[in-house]
Amino acid sequence: MQSKKTYTVDEAKIALERYCIYQDRCHQEVINKLHKMNMIKEAQELILLHLIQNNFLNEERFAKSFARGKFNQKKWGKIKITNQLKFKYISSANIKTALNEINNDNYLATLESLAIKKLKEIKTNNIFDKKKKVIYFLQSKGYEISLVYNVLEELLSKK
Repeated sequence: MQSKKTYTVDEAKIALERYCIYQDRCHQEVINKLHKMNMIKEAQELILLHLIQNNFLNEERFAKSFARGKFNQKKWGKIKITNQLKFKYISSANIKTALNEINNDNYLATLESLAIKKLKEIKTNNIFDKKKKVIYFLQSKGYEISLVYNVLEELLSKK
C-alpha cells in the first residue's frame, strides 16, 4: 500500500498557488483540495488566508469568469449559471455581480439562435410538439421560461 504524500504548510501554499493560477477557483474547490492533501484545520485556515490576501483566491473574480465562460462556451442561461454557483457556495451578491457580466443583447441573441437551431432539428410538423421540445431544451439550458415563450412566439409568428 502506498502512503499518501505529506505536505508542509509552505509546500501546500506553493501547490495551491499553482492550482489557483491555472484557473480561477472558488473557496470550496480549494478547501476540497486541502482535504485531499490531508492538511489539518489550522493549516487550511492559514493557507486560505494567504491565498486570499495575495489575490490567488477571489470569489467575485471566480464567479464572473464562471458566468462568462459558461454563457460564452456552453450557452447556459442565467438560471443554470445561478444554480451552479449556488452549488459552489458562492454568495448571492457575487452571483448577482457575475450575472451582470452577461450582456443582455447577447443573451437574447443567443437564446434566439439556440431556439432557431433547435426548431430546425426537430422533424415533426406538429407545432405543439415542436414548441414543447424547444421549450424543454431551452429550460434545460437554464433560460427563463418567460423569455423562452416570448422568443418562440416571435419566431413562430414570422412563419
